[in-house]
Amino acid sequence: MKIAIVCYPTFGGSGVVATELGLELARRGHEIHFITYSQPVRLALLNPNIHYHEVHVPEYPLFHYQPYELALSSKLVDMVKLHKIELLHVHYAIPHAYAGYMAKKMLKEQGIRIPMVTTLHGTDITLVGNHPFYKPAVSFSINHSDIVTSVSQDLKEETYRLFDIKREIYVIPNFIEIDKNKMDVKSDCHRSMMATETQKIVTHISNFRKVKRIPDIVKIFFEIQKEIPAKLMMVGDGPERAGAEKLCEDLGISDKVIFFGNSNEINKILCFSDLFLLPSETESFGLAALEAMASGVPVISTNTGGLPEVNRNGYSGYLSNVGDIQDMAAKAISILSDDEKLLEFKENALQLAQEFDIQNILPMYEKVYEKALKMNSK
Repeated sequence: MKIAIVCYPTFGGSGVVATELGLELARRGHEIHFITYSQPVRLALLNPNIHYHEVHVPEYPLFHYQPYELALSSKLVDMVKLHKIELLHVHYAIPHAYAGYMAKKMLKEQGIRIPMVTTLHGTDITLVGNHPFYKPAVSFSINHSDIVTSVSQDLKEETYRLFDIKREIYVIPNFIEIDKNKMDVKSDCHRSMMATETQKIVTHISNFRKVKRIPDIVKIFFEIQKEIPAKLMMVGDGPERAGAEKLCEDLGISDKVIFFGNSNEINKILCFSDLFLLPSETESFGLAALEAMASGVPVISTNTGGLPEVNRNGYSGYLSNVGDIQDMAAKAISILSDDEKLLEFKENALQLAQEFDIQNILPMYEKVYEKALKMNSK
């Protein structure tokens, strides 16, 4: 198949999933065209089946905000015609499904019919999409997609609750490349670079937005380090980082916390780790938790959104209520203070992550693509 993938090219979960999906589809012989405003951070262009097309948005004094949706829909039309693309797979309802729908309409007037699969990732539904300004456009985009998927059962239910959706939503969970993780970890994992033999390493990875509850991570770690020699590794960047660094100073633990910023070496960082913290306000799936588990790192997370579908309480880690810092700290200490228990949780986390291996999930997308093409041919 010739497939166009439209996504955000950033470090966020949806961009990572879309990129990894495209790379694996290309390895299976499909021709993949990434269409977005910059090259996705995890995209390697070493496969002849991988193509990247940049969306340029011309600047005009007339526009206060440049119309990205118009530029994207026009680019989609041009690329479909030039490369004879057979299917659009857009990640995020807005602006991507909205732009995809406009491209479909323009192409139809030129005698070209092309199906569109829309994958919902969470923020497009629970935060941005539910805003009154965008709600009609989100509902319209979902209802006019040929097939809609969501990354968790919880997100599917939230979408039906928040919007007037008249079509089936198929749940296809996010995934991880287990074999790639193992290879990366074996290649370069020098724990002594980060901590002493007696220190446990706690890690958090995110885009440091308010929904991630970054101060909670620092406060949880503050309780952990009172009981256990430990280091905290904070990976990522965003609006909450400065406040977190100030909080570390105020609590007197700056010497025990490392802020890495954004990194493309997530697997190397996770291989050092003993425990992963994810106290988010909400997570549609929890890809960061899955990445940790795939590296054999147990997870302490909240019980919100799709997280209970990923992190099994008492098996791969523990779940707590949002904002319950003391409970999360106590559960973290219970794992980290017992080496035998820690090893058991590490093995369980890896075993559970294998259920989400890309080789198990990718056929679900291929089946959806085939269904969309068949629907479009009628």
